[in-house]
Amino acid sequence: MKFGVSDVCLEHDPGERHPENPDRIRAIKRGLKKRHGVEYVEGDPADEDDARAVHDDDYVAEIREFCEDGGGSWDPDTVAVEATWRAALASAGLSMWAADAALDGQDGRATPFALGRPPGHHAVEDDAMGFCFVNNAAVASQYALDALEAERVAVFDWDVHHGNGTQDIFYDRGDVFYASVHEDGLYPGTGEIDEVGEGDGEGATLNAPLPAGAGDVDYCYVFDETIAPAIQAFDPDLLLVSAGFDAHRHDPISRMHVSTDGYGTLTARVRDLAERCDAGLGFVLEGGYSLDTLSEGVGMVHEVFDGLEPTGPDTDAELDEDVREVVAELRDVHGLGSK
Repeated sequence: MKFGVSDVCLEHDPGERHPENPDRIRAIKRGLKKRHGVEYVEGDPADEDDARAVHDDDYVAEIREFCEDGGGSWDPDTVAVEATWRAALASAGLSMWAADAALDGQDGRATPFALGRPPGHHAVEDDAMGFCFVNNAAVASQYALDALEAERVAVFDWDVHHGNGTQDIFYDRGDVFYASVHEDGLYPGTGEIDEVGEGDGEGATLNAPLPAGAGDVDYCYVFDETIAPAIQAFDPDLLLVSAGFDAHRHDPISRMHVSTDGYGTLTARVRDLAERCDAGLGFVLEGGYSLDTLSEGVGMVHEVFDGLEPTGPDTDAELDEDVREVVAELRDVHGLGSK
């Protein structure tokens, strides 16, 4: 894979005790040293106009000034320093690079993965929250629509937390399809099945809230039965993955049971879906707070594009009945037929 990086992203340092700290990127890069065929690309930062394309002008000015004044706690979880605004624009710029590379036809071993931080999917139009300041996936999606001649973009968010910001920014629009699989009831408490979009965006949001303890077989079932057919029907030109690795069974802030190989299986399914849609495919880093499993997860995504065929979910694992009910309801709500 090609990994977009920027040293500026390391300058956003909310402190070593904060789970979203620069060691996340350092751990990923250490792990990738062991992998074959890794290529790094230095990305250019977004500018403030790119941020304003999906965020309110007043919010952009306010968060920039907050950082310029030395930062602090924007909220109890979301901590900024003086360099945070520069890092947020650098992270957003990497997501734009991923969209550009994907729509330029870079695939296979050249598939782009933006290794930016701070992450973005909780940043709403007019506020920072959940460690996020600029919504990277949203900036990339809008850039693809405005500058890269994409007509439709799909975002598949497999972070364990619901990407409320990405959903909200595009909730009333029909040119961006947002799909999320996440732990039910976890921060920020959004992402219910009946949140499907409104106005022109009605039906263009799909949420699969899964019970704590869901693992590989559950995630694959949800993807195969709801997310993949819905995205394929939407027929996007670009498919972006908001790739958090905090649903891993060893992540400290979730209760899900996805394995490293499970992320490989999801990656292979996403790759195949993009091929069926004839869509460009790019990845944008979100969460993941165990350094070891974060590094392993990103490495597994790379290995899939380097030729590894993941083993797939344990065929002896039993599908959670609550997951089966979620899928049945989703298929009904989104007109995918009974299952």
